[in-house]
Amino acid sequence: MPSIYYDRQADIKVLKNKTIAIIGYGSQGHAHARNLHDSGIKVVVGLRKESTFWKRAQKDGLKVMTVAEAA
Repeated sequence: MPSIYYDRQADIKVLKNKTIAIIGYGSQGHAHARNLHDSGIKVVVGLRKESTFWKRAQKDGLKVMTVAEAA
């Protein structure tokens, strides 16, 4: 049976001194990266060099690198 977790059960402080890599910047990656970044978490976005999202992620204030570099 699946578990449901609520805000009061989560502690974002466990991520404060870590770097989170989000691979991809489509609808899901964009939302997760922005949410984490806006919450004060260090985020990098991993994309292919030819990705059309590269400049968009940079414009959004995120550090962008290749997938291999982000991993």
